[in-house]
Amino acid sequence: MMYDKSDPRASLAPATSGSMLNQTGLVAEAQDARFYETAPQIDDATGKTWLHRGHNFLVAYSDATPGAVFERQGQGDEYCVLFPKAGGTITWDGTTTKIPGFSIAFVPAGDSQVTIPEGGEIVRLFSTQTKDLAEACGNARGYDTPRSHIPPFQPWPEPTGGWKVRHYSLDVPKEEGRFGRIFRCTTLMVNVLEPFDGPRDPSKMSPHHHDDFEQGSLALSGEFTHYLRWTWTSDMADWKDDQALQMGSPSMLVIPPPVIHTTRATGEGSNLLVDIFSPPREDFSMKPGWVLNAYDYPMPE
Repeated sequence: MMYDKSDPRASLAPATSGSMLNQTGLVAEAQDARFYETAPQIDDATGKTWLHRGHNFLVAYSDATPGAVFERQGQGDEYCVLFPKAGGTITWDGTTTKIPGFSIAFVPAGDSQVTIPEGGEIVRLFSTQTKDLAEACGNARGYDTPRSHIPPFQPWPEPTGGWKVRHYSLDVPKEEGRFGRIFRCTTLMVNVLEPFDGPRDPSKMSPHHHDDFEQGSLALSGEFTHYLRWTWTSDMADWKDDQALQMGSPSMLVIPPPVIHTTRATGEGSNLLVDIFSPPREDFSMKPGWVLNAYDYPMPE
């Protein structure tokens, strides 16, 4: 890991000696989708929805029509809803909860409805245990070859106080030493990064890798260049050329392990990125104060 000293992640523990960087057979490609230049997977009365998956998680990005209702019947596990601008309501177990704009919410398994009165941008995040949506993704076939180096998906413990719709404002003041705005549930960890105005300083990049989990980077505004480097192993079949993926918004990139990666905001205006992990990350969870709703969702013992 090579973080600038101003980056809070510089305080994370280094990778263990069992790092997968020297193992062979890790030939997974990054999975990228530019929603702004491709047709949606769903175009119906609710609006236009683009679906893109990783190994354990998927994103459903919607430009919703006013009054749109997104239903899940028999949903198998907890999912997340991002309200980047306008708010809405979530109905679960006979109770309707009003969700303000600029919020993040978590919805338990079972039957639920997300209603968007004003329409516009709405993001739902699921585990890929949600088979119908996983199969509808634009890159559904991208995972036909199993990622054997990623452990089987295991949800985290049930929330303290039992199941209910939980929601949290994204209007969180910056705090020295804390990275982004991180929330978790039983299936996902979501980091809504602080908007970056103007291009990122190229002398303060953060190349790093993950041994055994993917990172999803969802761009909600601005422009980004994602830099990817496949480490050489003893098997030349693993070798790939470096990539610099230029992506506008909305877009989604899934970065496979153990690819070295860093991202530079390149837009002149506000650049907003959301990082997605499934299940939640232990290293982020171990940092005091980093997970803003840790009191609701305990870590595994």
